[in-house]
Amino acid sequence: MSDTGTRIARAAEEAAGGGWRKAGIAGAAIGVIAAGAAAGVAVERLTVGRGMRKKARLALDSAGPYGSLRGMPGKALAEDGTVLYYEVDEVEPDSAQARRKRRLFGRKAPAPVTVVFSHGYCLSQDSWHFQRAALRGVVRTVYWDQRSHGRSERGKAQVEREEPVTIDQLGRDLKAVIDEAAPEGPLVLVGHSMGGMTVMALADQFPELIRDRVVGVAFIGTSSGRLGEVNYGLPVAGMNAVRRVLPGVLKALGSRVELVERARGATADLFAGIIKRYSFASREVDPAIARFAERLIESTPIDVVAEFYPAFGEHDKTAALRQFADLPVLVLAGDKDLVTPSEHSEAIADELQASGKTELVIVPDAGHLVMLEHPELVMDRLADLLARAGVAAPAANVVVHGSTAQPGVDRP
Repeated sequence: MSDTGTRIARAAEEAAGGGWRKAGIAGAAIGVIAAGAAAGVAVERLTVGRGMRKKARLALDSAGPYGSLRGMPGKALAEDGTVLYYEVDEVEPDSAQARRKRRLFGRKAPAPVTVVFSHGYCLSQDSWHFQRAALRGVVRTVYWDQRSHGRSERGKAQVEREEPVTIDQLGRDLKAVIDEAAPEGPLVLVGHSMGGMTVMALADQFPELIRDRVVGVAFIGTSSGRLGEVNYGLPVAGMNAVRRVLPGVLKALGSRVELVERARGATADLFAGIIKRYSFASREVDPAIARFAERLIESTPIDVVAEFYPAFGEHDKTAALRQFADLPVLVLAGDKDLVTPSEHSEAIADELQASGKTELVIVPDAGHLVMLEHPELVMDRLADLLARAGVAAPAANVVVHGSTAQPGVDRP
């Protein structure tokens, strides 16, 4: 174990009041993964009391740097007045790419390519942590929080007029962010899960934007429709019953926000287990990454969860995929994704294969949050997409900012 890992392990042990040893449970020690400044405590394997597990989660929260990268903040206004928060990472002025453009064009250099990242349901722009670490300073990037998520404002149409959320509305939100953060120059669009659906909705409503400015697209763990058929790893009969009652249950829970949030806190261990099952497939996921995903998801209020859920059953953007037919496209999914199964990515690729510019990647031993679970592989394929789109391929520095699986480190 590295010195950094040893120091964090000692700090975590002290945070638990020395309870790891006092518990007297053989082998229930701390699992620490040192990855630069990142480290994690293996919470899920400890057979100790709830108070001790809570202290371990606090140690994870204080140790992990995930989600800490920040850019130049900005705000865009959605059509209903909702304030959408975004951040921009600019290309470093002394980068080789910037110097080459100055030599070729002088002061009249064209606007740089901008890569726009759209996150998924119950997440935020911070879910792109590893991709942001790899791309910053090399390619101009925009990360934004979908309405009612992250640092963006609660949807005014939902709060003030009780209008349902639609995927089309999210597509128009993305257009507002692009108009504000990247009003000119070529674009590469990257979407995960709901973010991929948002990109499809953008194309459906603004085909001229795709035609005139978009030079590449990545769909990660997403679907173009038929989400009502997903069984989430449950028996078909049981899932049919769940489908019948879930919308009503979520709506009822959304009306009792304070009570539900208190219950969430009281069942943190169960909640963490559910999130891990539906986010990751690998047993080698850094516990700090699992905790990071848990924090992202648990920060989404239950009434927002309830507002957005019905939109997925109505989502059907297969026809919109034709707008990307002539572009370099990456379609990537985890082979064990229980939320948007890889068959949905295969269906997207089938719609786009005719052009010969679509790459389909099914990642082994990966779940829904594949960009957090296997960041090096995802970044490698994104770098290839950027190269195919005519953007200089970046030298990924993912490992510097932490990796989800560190070879040679024993797991508890």
